Amino acid sequence: MRSTPLALSLLIASAAQAAPSMPVGFGPDPQLPKPESSLIPTMNIAPAKGWPAGKTPTAAPGTQVKAFAEGLDHPRWIYVLPNGDVLVAETNAPPKPEDNKGIKGFVTEKVMKRAGAAVPSPNRITLLRDRDGDGVAETRTVFLKDLNSPFGMALVGNDFYVADADALLRFKYTEGADSIQGKGEKVTDLPGGPINHHWTKNVIASPDGKKLYVTAGSNSNVGENGLPAEEGRAAIWEVDPATGQHRIFASGLRNPNGLAWNPQSKQLWTAVNERDELGNDLVPDYITSVKDGAFYGWPFSYWGKHVDTRVKPANPDMVAKAIAPDYAVGAHTASLGLMFADSNALPAPFDNGAIIGQHGSWNRKPHSGYKVLFVPFKDGKPNGAPVDLLTGFLSKDENAYGRPVGVASDHKGGVLVADDVGNKIWRVSAAR
Repeated sequence: MRSTPLALSLLIASAAQAAPSMPVGFGPDPQLPKPESSLIPTMNIAPAKGWPAGKTPTAAPGTQVKAFAEGLDHPRWIYVLPNGDVLVAETNAPPKPEDNKGIKGFVTEKVMKRAGAAVPSPNRITLLRDRDGDGVAETRTVFLKDLNSPFGMALVGNDFYVADADALLRFKYTEGADSIQGKGEKVTDLPGGPINHHWTKNVIASPDGKKLYVTAGSNSNVGENGLPAEEGRAAIWEVDPATGQHRIFASGLRNPNGLAWNPQSKQLWTAVNERDELGNDLVPDYITSVKDGAFYGWPFSYWGKHVDTRVKPANPDMVAKAIAPDYAVGAHTASLGLMFADSNALPAPFDNGAIIGQHGSWNRKPHSGYKVLFVPFKDGKPNGAPVDLLTGFLSKDENAYGRPVGVASDHKGGVLVADDVGNKIWRVSAAR
């Protein structure tokens, strides 16, 4: 049967509606503008206000959201134990006196305070338990305390690992326990010290539990504290938990945070914050598969071989080795949390892809991030434009009700989202 011109036009229009165009700064091959520079970096803070009574974020069509837990103290990272107990790292930056020196450090400290990121660290992990399965935690206990800015968590057998700001620790865990007593055992030191610019350290176990992978962010924006201060940083470590021996698994990753195993390709993926002060749309944060031995450019280049001329001395040999990441998720979005969707949890299109907690910008006009983003996948690779899963963290007058950080599946049909400004854990599920 022959198609009429009108029918063809309708088909083309329908296809265009079904496949939204890629936003600037997103996707596998993002548009990269020319770098910009200015004497005074952009400061555009969304003041932290907290959530008004009865207000929640906005869930995507086909989904719903409610508070899983409230009244927490700066919850940033989530780990769900096999029995369904939810662990939350209530944490913030450790003391780092050398990171706040000078005019730039002074201004940055004031910015962080206004954005709700300068509260004292509670230094604990809290256990939340939803006994009746209604998506709301009924009980709360202190699982571990007296830590040093804890962040990542992982359980292997009866060994519970915590990534503090300067060390990877191991504790003995008993299934169903409400708390762990004792100081634990140090597996290995992690990069810390008086600068410790990107202090968050995450940890994930290999599927067989024989190796641990630990993130260590850079000690600067773009190497301005000197390259010796970056030793072991801007990298993902592979650690042998039995001996504490470690090696650099991948490097050139300015500030990797989220770690997750891709269920289809079986590859390790990470969410990375890129560098600042090159303009509103440089450099895009990204998610990427992590290749053993790969170098991703920082600080010498970005998005592959785009040279950052601010770095002195230049290193053309390292630029030549740099590979581009897999998928850009917007400049200055502060993409931190990362998980892969459970196939039978949320409705399409949220059933096959990556879920990213975007903490939000403080140095971009207009603001970016402040949402939970979904990137569709097919055959283990990103496939198409991103879709908003959870929004509404900014008010109409650009105040921050909350800021999403860690994301995790509760393996009961829900996605848990840590909100460190709102002091809540949100739960997204299929609408009913």
